[in-house]
Amino acid sequence: MFEIGKIPPQILEQMVLHPITHSKVQRQDIILRPSTGEDCSAIDPMGELCVFSTDPITGASKDTGYLAVHINCNDVFSAGAEPVGILLTVLLPQHSDESILEELVQGVLRGTGELGIEVLGGHTEVTDAVTKPLISATVVGKTVNRRMVRTGGAELGQDVVMTKWAGLEGTSIIAKEYEEALSAYMPQDLLEEAKDMGNFLSVGEESRIAMAHGVTAMHDATEGGVLGAVWELAECSQKGVTVFADKIPIKKATEVICRAAGIDPLRLISSGTMIISAFAGEELVKKLQEKGIEAEVIGKITEQDKVICRKGKREVLEQPKSDELYRANVPMIKKEGEIK
Repeated sequence: MFEIGKIPPQILEQMVLHPITHSKVQRQDIILRPSTGEDCSAIDPMGELCVFSTDPITGASKDTGYLAVHINCNDVFSAGAEPVGILLTVLLPQHSDESILEELVQGVLRGTGELGIEVLGGHTEVTDAVTKPLISATVVGKTVNRRMVRTGGAELGQDVVMTKWAGLEGTSIIAKEYEEALSAYMPQDLLEEAKDMGNFLSVGEESRIAMAHGVTAMHDATEGGVLGAVWELAECSQKGVTVFADKIPIKKATEVICRAAGIDPLRLISSGTMIISAFAGEELVKKLQEKGIEAEVIGKITEQDKVICRKGKREVLEQPKSDELYRANVPMIKKEGEIK
């Protein structure tokens, strides 16, 4: 087990630096890579704009390294930019062993390998300030032809397009965290489908398609879920929005898990789901679907009021609060027959 403080240099080299510097991804735009004692890395953006984003992973105890890569890169993709590299701060609780660190590193390398980016550096230590592994990441990205979009770029009259499914990331997290408890409430094949939804976290492909279409705003649906992301896009754009709840795609696995956990799938963390504001939304949906990405027009950008339509009734679309993931408590559910 590790003692409090920095990871010993020989362990850091063997378990972290060597796998990172010998990964298959070696980008030409990175000119200084991490090594023991080297506090900085360097990239050459080749005349493009640099785009940065940072976020921790706090709501999951499994796949944290993998999640950290995709969730942070999605923010860069949402700006219409291309991720280049990632920096990671890893804080491990007391009594952590090498298996925990190895799992984190392998998850990071799996994510960076899928996206074709490099780990630029970071910091790893053991501390009594945390009770479970905590990973925080910063992504460095660059634009393509100096083009980017803002969350606050929505324009009056545009369609609101959503990709994939509501509660995507949250479904996968809950399925993995509460797998044993959920196995009593749902068929095994549906539970496996829920766990596998974590393989759809990247929004890179839809970002590229959307940018080619000429969108003006994109937002990855993280904490607060689909409705939270739509609210934030409209608020940031100083516009209103009308959302049609019955148009929002939800997988059956998500519906079952959210029913078991007593939470709202439309406000469940949904990384991997992109909210896009664009003219000719149906045309964009068709382009996305041609590439195998499920998409729907779920709303319209309006002048001021934020509204959601449910079963023919109009309600105020409220600003996002604490994510539904933190309310999920599957083991407390009283069994009332198997959920199908």
